[in-house]
Amino acid sequence: MSWEKEIEELKLRQKLAKKMGGEEKVARHVNAGKLTVRDRIDKLLDPDSFEEVGSITGKVEYNENGELVDMQPANLITGRGRLDGKRVVVAGDDFTVRGGANDAGIREKLNHIEAMANTLQLPLVRLVDGTGGGGSVKTIETEGRTYVPAVIGWEVVVDNLSKVPVVALALGSTAGLGAARVAASHYSVMVKETSQMFVAGPPVVARTGENLTKNELGGSDIHTRNGAVDDEAKSEEEAFEKTRKFLSYLPPSVYELAERTESKDDPERRDDWLIEAIPRDPRKVYKIRKIIESVVDSGSFFEIGKKWGRSIVTGFARLDGHSVAVIGSDPYHYGGAWTADACQKVIRFVDMCETFHMPVVHLVDIPGFLVGRQAEDQATIRHGVRAMTAIFQATMPWCAIILRKTYGVAGAAHMNSGRFNFRYAWPSGDWGSLPIAGGLEAAYKAELEASEDPEKKLAEIEERLNRLRSPFRTAERFMIEEIIDPRDTRKLLCDFAEMAAPLRKTGISKFGIRP
Repeated sequence: MSWEKEIEELKLRQKLAKKMGGEEKVARHVNAGKLTVRDRIDKLLDPDSFEEVGSITGKVEYNENGELVDMQPANLITGRGRLDGKRVVVAGDDFTVRGGANDAGIREKLNHIEAMANTLQLPLVRLVDGTGGGGSVKTIETEGRTYVPAVIGWEVVVDNLSKVPVVALALGSTAGLGAARVAASHYSVMVKETSQMFVAGPPVVARTGENLTKNELGGSDIHTRNGAVDDEAKSEEEAFEKTRKFLSYLPPSVYELAERTESKDDPERRDDWLIEAIPRDPRKVYKIRKIIESVVDSGSFFEIGKKWGRSIVTGFARLDGHSVAVIGSDPYHYGGAWTADACQKVIRFVDMCETFHMPVVHLVDIPGFLVGRQAEDQATIRHGVRAMTAIFQATMPWCAIILRKTYGVAGAAHMNSGRFNFRYAWPSGDWGSLPIAGGLEAAYKAELEASEDPEKKLAEIEERLNRLRSPFRTAERFMIEEIIDPRDTRKLLCDFAEMAAPLRKTGISKFGIRP
């Protein structure tokens, strides 16, 4: 009366599934410098925490008596596990089985795992290697038909972006739907040299006359600089560490709030060098990341998207243990001016912060939008208006620290001026509709033309106006709320984070991230 026979068959099927694509293909995969999907899951998750779902899904071969002979497992491993003690949902492509192309049960498993994360309100980590559920022309012959393209279940992928943290790691050559699964995330990482991403791979592109290697077509050097992927890792292990770090700042879903951690960094710590961090010469640059690292909890700054939209720095940090988002201007790139790429970076980051109810700290030095023919060709004003709209739609607590320049429409987007925000300025603050040097000739044209020495007159006008541009004169009219000693910035930001914490509300935001 025992079911021992069936349990033995179950164990056999699970054993066959763990052979993945077979000894030869697994060896080829490992020799290419990549981990197998099961090794990836083991290295990502806490030891012995993975609970597989769909462990015996695959194509099975039977003999004439209907007995199991062999099995080709589905090339998607799915399940639940723990990451730093917290539950997560994981989906990993197995490139050793038909190069990760669509196979037995993969669509159903993909949909099931997305629905699992959505229903259980747990973070989702996608380990993408291959077409990730996409098709292969070989399917035409094996199925005896073609089909009208449809991505069944994509609505859940979209819904997850509004509800749970989604991380996607491109760990090999990803194309088609696999590439789409990487892009449709809150945070994505590629591994240098061993991972690539494309709409279609080199063999397809070669038909158009472009003969390119995988890395020439879609390597990490390309996609981490164009915004398609957020970050690059030197190894798969580093990609897993970046995943842990990213998720550590976020709640498991929008129905909870990010946890406060214990901080050993004094919230009243003052770094004396901040008093001279901003050069008196407005043409000189400074290192914004050094300032960020000074004012947040020591070692807590986690930058996101470092290689694209480089006039803007974005990332997560902690203030006295509270999880916050940070936006900063980087004068090393276009003087901090907002480019089309920088605007898109702002949109995506602000949307993510709004989704997960993260207070924002904005360290401001914005001379305006980038100007010139290149900026016009890239529709900078369109992207700029969208970035400003994202900021004005945001509802989470916001604190702006004006470090230096705040000019024009882009400068006006340093916060939503239509609602209450925390705002401070350093004594180096410099603001207006446009910089004095750039508008003198137009504003004083008649006076300059009437002068016997226009150059001398121009210098006189500039000196006269510069005497009026002191931030203290703005503060006299309460057009800037408070000018502070730069060394007090950390204390005020920690105070902001403490006041902001109870203002955060759980639930789905009015709008989700626009990937």
